[in-house]
Amino acid sequence: MGSRLKIALLLAPALVVIGVLFAGGLVAALVQSLGYFPAIGMTQVNLAAYREILTDGDFLNSLLLTVYVAGASTGISTVLAVLAALTLRRSSGRLSAVVFQLPITVPHLVAAVGISLVVSQTGLGARLAAGLGLIGEPKDFPALLYDRYSIGIILTYVWKETPFVALVVLASLRGVAADLEDVARTLGAGAWQRFWYVVFPVISPGIVAASLIVFAFTFGAFEVPYLLGKTYPTILPVTAYNEYRDIDLSARPIAMAINILIAALTAVFAAAYLRFARDLGRG
Repeated sequence: MGSRLKIALLLAPALVVIGVLFAGGLVAALVQSLGYFPAIGMTQVNLAAYREILTDGDFLNSLLLTVYVAGASTGISTVLAVLAALTLRRSSGRLSAVVFQLPITVPHLVAAVGISLVVSQTGLGARLAAGLGLIGEPKDFPALLYDRYSIGIILTYVWKETPFVALVVLASLRGVAADLEDVARTLGAGAWQRFWYVVFPVISPGIVAASLIVFAFTFGAFEVPYLLGKTYPTILPVTAYNEYRDIDLSARPIAMAINILIAALTAVFAAAYLRFARDLGRG
């Protein structure tokens, strides 16, 4: 039995379960988004939900906010992760690495609550700043939650996703990149030359893969924005969740249409990002 066939058979049970759950849910959402919902008497297929969404100005505002939050969170996390990985690989102590990995084990919901307790105007950060005389009263602390720039949401994602990306980059740095960098050093290459011409080409596939996962997750997640985001405009996953919870079941096609658009937009952004990364690599 070939190694590829053996690997495929070993992965088959998990892939079948994931495929059925994901594909089944996606197909069900697509069907309902087209107005087919026999449970409430909707049996005529149409594009009314998509027309309503795409002609609504609120959808564009939510889309722009979603792209901004996902893009900012991914970009900041990636930059910090690369810097952290470069620092950690020179660290001989395992304690720093373990402490750095702790955020990965914390659920996003718990992380959102923790961030809110620290950066809110009644939180630990505000009281500490007031105690140090940096501000007059805790209420003078900058509003970092429910603000127009979604700083609290981005902070939560950056705190959670930076270690994930860093671990992927660190694995590459401790592999062949270390040997290649030593060779470049003996040939007289400077620190920047070693990073840009030797290290970065080796770790860039890991950076692309990890940052793409982070973007896809933050683009489609709703719990952190639901807790820490403002009420208008809301990001697309929160909008879909609110429509799904509407007591009027006739709003269900709109919720499903938003979910389908989220999946489609994520795929488009992912394809564009991979194309950009491939062209950058060729350059």
